[in-house]
Amino acid sequence: MPSWSDFEAAAPELAVLVRARLDAHVHQTLATVRADGGPRISGTESQIADGELWIGSMWRARKALDLRRDPRFALHSGSDDPPAWQGDAKLAGVVEEVTDEATVKRLNGEAAADGPSHLFRLDLREVSHVAVNDAGDGLVIDAWTPQRGTWRIERA
Repeated sequence: MPSWSDFEAAAPELAVLVRARLDAHVHQTLATVRADGGPRISGTESQIADGELWIGSMWRARKALDLRRDPRFALHSGSDDPPAWQGDAKLAGVVEEVTDEATVKRLNGEAAADGPSHLFRLDLREVSHVAVNDAGDGLVIDAWTPQRGTWRIERA
């Protein structure tokens, strides 16, 4: 499964756009799968470090328990309100929990200092960036998957 650095190497221009949207807002939205199969939306923060995309979680939070049971996720960058909207990033894939104490403490920072916490590395199956076209009258969607590479969709 591709890491952030694999995605960045395969689609560098798209990676710049996606990273800018992830960096634009501290808070993002994470979708996980509940035990009953339904969706769960949770707030989260992400970071890119060591060529990987990471999320942390409070110990035994619902999102962490969801991800431990079913590692599939979708992550949506924060969104600006119009007319300042500059686009959204959407990522999907699977997580791997990292339990190495030194890595957890280094990447979870203060949260790890307060007690146990979860740390997940995100492996990417699909990444997209949605923005308004230059004319301001349509959407431009740039997307990437490891199987297909990059492509663009334009909608009026």
